[in-house]
Amino acid sequence: MFVELISYIMSSVCALLAVAFFTLLERKGLSYFQLRKGPNKVGIMGLPQPLADAIKLFSKEIVKPVMVNFLPFMICPFMSLFLALILWMLYSNYYICSIGGLSLIFFLCISSLSVYSVMGAGWFSNSKYALLGSVRAVAQSISYEVSMSLILMSCLVMMGSMSLFILMKYQVYVWLVWINFFMFMMWFVSCIAETHRAPFDFVEGESELVSGFNVEYGSMGFALLLMAEYSNILFMSVLIILLFFGGVMSNFISGIFVSFFICLVSWLFIWIRASYPRYRYDLLMYLIWKSYLPSVLCIIMLMIMIVSFLNL
Repeated sequence: MFVELISYIMSSVCALLAVAFFTLLERKGLSYFQLRKGPNKVGIMGLPQPLADAIKLFSKEIVKPVMVNFLPFMICPFMSLFLALILWMLYSNYYICSIGGLSLIFFLCISSLSVYSVMGAGWFSNSKYALLGSVRAVAQSISYEVSMSLILMSCLVMMGSMSLFILMKYQVYVWLVWINFFMFMMWFVSCIAETHRAPFDFVEGESELVSGFNVEYGSMGFALLLMAEYSNILFMSVLIILLFFGGVMSNFISGIFVSFFICLVSWLFIWIRASYPRYRYDLLMYLIWKSYLPSVLCIIMLMIMIVSFLNL
């Protein structure tokens, strides 16, 4: 138990440091995509900029809007960050071994709970714009969790296990991306929609929602919501590598290789944000319910038939 706790604390600290510098990477990347410099005044090349932003946000006064239900209003950002950090338990090898074949079930449970923090942030703000943003976020998250659950079921069909440890073990020689490339593409798009990133950032549709469900938040509350969002992005990048590219770190060289792939997938989130305009909300729902869902079900049925035939 003590080893698992230490492992989880180390994973959480490393995740928070990665979140801090991932925000800097995004600001630098977007600036060069738009032919400007980005943050470069604080320290050498702007490297301490995330630390300066954290000190500024956490030292500012906590503004209490008149209409909000203050206690649950302030609990929601802490809940959001807490759930985002709990997911990093799955990257702790000790915890993966201790929960056995239930690691992907654990992921689905925690990712489903994160919907409540977003809904609560909009509801307890007592603002029509925040409420509309949270309702759109909940509808988007629930819709794409369906496709994510079915894609994980396809891994269950092929490997016969819902354990990340077993999935990594079975991909030592053959990655799942070569066997199931279409599932990989649908999983990647579902991850972008699940983390509310561009071009599916309808939660923060500034033109119609004034920043969405977090419009009433400032200082520490806004910083916690931002940290939770970027932590989810990084974890989804890690999960993509674990599910479809093996993610086995048996030695130092393979660890560097896996880390490079995780950074590459994280960079894709930034690249896509800089390249594509915001999608239409009705087309987003059409994509999942009338395109992805039938396709995933057909692929799963085909895989079940193939696996059943091979086991005869």
